[in-house]
Amino acid sequence: MVSLGIYEKALPKAESWLARLQLVRQLGFNFIELSVDESDERLARLNWTKAQRAAVRNASWETGVRIHTLMLSGHRRFPLGSADPEVRKTSLKMLYQAVDLASDLGIRNIQLAGYDVYYEPKTVTTREYFYENLKLGVEYAAAKEVMLAIETMDDPFINSLEKICEIKTQIHSPWLQAYPDVGNLSAWPSNNVARELEVGVDNIVSVHLKDTQPVTATSKGQFRDVPFGDGTVDFEGCLRTLKRLDYHGAFTIEMWTEKAADPEHEVKVAKQYFDDLFAKVGLEQEQEACLKN
Repeated sequence: MVSLGIYEKALPKAESWLARLQLVRQLGFNFIELSVDESDERLARLNWTKAQRAAVRNASWETGVRIHTLMLSGHRRFPLGSADPEVRKTSLKMLYQAVDLASDLGIRNIQLAGYDVYYEPKTVTTREYFYENLKLGVEYAAAKEVMLAIETMDDPFINSLEKICEIKTQIHSPWLQAYPDVGNLSAWPSNNVARELEVGVDNIVSVHLKDTQPVTATSKGQFRDVPFGDGTVDFEGCLRTLKRLDYHGAFTIEMWTEKAADPEHEVKVAKQYFDDLFAKVGLEQEQEACLKN
């Protein structure tokens, strides 16, 4: 049995977390992934008060909808490997704050963007800074039993599960794992996606479902906003491979439709697409969330 969830930024803005999680439940999902992205609005979540954290936690209990993952994509703006020491200091503080927030909310997993830097030139030094600060972050997370999971990215720095396995040879911890995005994996021509899943399965804590267009000699590829079925990801093949490997973890539909004309319709279409695929390959989904007494 596996669980299927939805990324927060697929949903329309809501007045409260209770309303947001009620919608998640109505749409038939068991969990949501919370976003802490580059925007000031979402970065401010790292400084939520005790009362704000309690409101989110209580909404989760009331609706029965879990918050599986905190997606810390704000590290694009403040990367762990930055050449600027002040940016690195901010980045590491953000990571510590994210661990504290996850601990308070009962979130199991923090998804880390696999960039040394994003808007800066990449160097041997930025790579080393990334490793140094990631090691510190893993030590902090381990003490609170919060998982850090590196996502395979739209960037060559970490675009494969093999590269995450290499990082684990440098930073030895059960609290550092992998979060493959099958869309990102599929977009890089250097990846044999099935083999990547086979090599990395022991480290996979969750899987992103996203369609993409591939990187070619004449194209940088398209890593987001590709309608499911219009890209080149072999979702059936990926799901069959994971089923054979006895993967029983979570899957998240990753979309950015919060500003679409009808976000709920877009999410319903995507969910039906994967409901059909899961049934086709024989992956049984956890029953949708039940309200708590």
